[in-house]
Amino acid sequence: MQQTAQGFLEHLYSGILRDDLCFADFAYIDEAKVRAFVDRYHEIVRQYSPLELEEKGAIPEDMLQAFADLGMFGMTIDPEYGGLGFSVSEYLRVVEEMSRTDLAVVLIPLAHLSIGVKGILLFGDEAQKRKYLPKAARGEMIFAYCLTEPEHGSDAQHLTTEARRSDDGTHYVLNGSKTYITNGNYAGGFTVFAQLDPQNPGKKIGAFIVERDWDGVNVGKDMPKMGLKVSSTTPIRFKNVKVPKENLIGEEGDGFKIAMNILNYGRLGLGAASAGLMSQSARDMEERSSSRIQFGVPIRDFELVQEKMVRTAAHAFAARNITFFTANLLERDSLANVAIESSHAKLYGTDRCWDALYDALQIAGGAGYLRTLPYEKRMRDFRVTTIFEGTSEIHSIYPPLTLFRKYGEELAKRGSVGKLLYLLRLSRVNPLKRLRAGHPNLDRALQVAARSESMFRGLLRDGFTRYGKKVVQQQFHLRRMTRLSMSLLWLVASVASMKSRFGGEYPEEELALLEYLTEEAVAVQRQVSEERQSPLERAHRKLFESMNR
Repeated sequence: MQQTAQGFLEHLYSGILRDDLCFADFAYIDEAKVRAFVDRYHEIVRQYSPLELEEKGAIPEDMLQAFADLGMFGMTIDPEYGGLGFSVSEYLRVVEEMSRTDLAVVLIPLAHLSIGVKGILLFGDEAQKRKYLPKAARGEMIFAYCLTEPEHGSDAQHLTTEARRSDDGTHYVLNGSKTYITNGNYAGGFTVFAQLDPQNPGKKIGAFIVERDWDGVNVGKDMPKMGLKVSSTTPIRFKNVKVPKENLIGEEGDGFKIAMNILNYGRLGLGAASAGLMSQSARDMEERSSSRIQFGVPIRDFELVQEKMVRTAAHAFAARNITFFTANLLERDSLANVAIESSHAKLYGTDRCWDALYDALQIAGGAGYLRTLPYEKRMRDFRVTTIFEGTSEIHSIYPPLTLFRKYGEELAKRGSVGKLLYLLRLSRVNPLKRLRAGHPNLDRALQVAARSESMFRGLLRDGFTRYGKKVVQQQFHLRRMTRLSMSLLWLVASVASMKSRFGGEYPEEELALLEYLTEEAVAVQRQVSEERQSPLERAHRKLFESMNR
């Protein structure tokens, strides 16, 4: 299976600026269609108390059926197979709006569409699509994504679940365990990833469609959780499950790339959900701070309260822009390699949204701590988003780590002089410098983004020259690079979004939001410069060593 196109950042860090990716008009979103769908969704959920649903710990059958009748489980499935045919961007807009209310409920169709059935949508053959997509679209067969294992977590290349081809070649025999599987007890179908060559872990992984009712499939009880209590999270055991060869998705050995492509969509779903919840939190902060009187004035008059409100509004704006900028790349090519962009979308959205939910509860005061208001439930439900689909720690180092591995392979092919010249080119090229948007505020943002790119390249060079192969262990160094890359993306994505939507006449509020994000990127650059010679990092290492003697 071939990746069909590089993403914007992968091109950029290779020294190529793709104006057509950066300043292309964003995909058309039929907002009337989105609003009609979301309104009907809210009509359904208003009939059920979130607290009562949480006490029951499951979505009732009539609610699931109402979702199925709405077409929720077929939003992104082509009408040819019984779905609604929403584009990637329209689907994310729906997720953004639905997530404002009860994330636990939204997670069921989100896990089904973003990752569960996505392997069939992207890579399934026609027979697989005709067999499974109509059932999935009708909600008759909800899907789950089975990658995570008890012993390996985010390490997708070292799975212990095995699939051995039968002697007669008609089927595979599947054995192993998966854990933390979202939709486990709602699902009738699973996309399962397994080793095909256990003697060479990671070299040959397969992706399979597995049905719940098959012999040897054992779905465990729902795991008790801090939040998301109506969603189903289970372990799954596969014991000598016979999987027909027709249920292999793609070819043998395609499994890892299939898994990673699917996760791009899952991470964007979390980015959209984060943007929606931050926007809702900003609205709640505005309402609560205006009505809550302290010392004779509304608390919205206090700068420390305003700081929370402004920060949340700016981060919601950036998260939305990063998410839809990346979605636009996938609209052009559904298999585009947007691993870096989707990683940034997930990390930025979930980390910033967690801060926003904390701040919204803080502004609500003592009332925010009560279960009768939504603040505490939102925090409990959202907390896991910084863990699943790759932890924040993984995403804090993943983008530069992939680049070090990619460029390390190139360096290994060259002699000493060739290595030096290659590193010089990598560190000195700065294509973003020439990008202009035609407005002072937007051009200032792009200039700061270009500075982030230059600093990123300097750290890339330093990583090779100072640490060599051991750079993969220098996580503080990698995290600094990710902060720079992410600040670059939130500026470029925001400028691209504004140009796509307004062309030249920009609203004052959005210009102010962009200015805030520009200065935040400058602060990131200043922090990175200071941390490169950080006494605190040296003190950290010394303290850790003393704690472990």
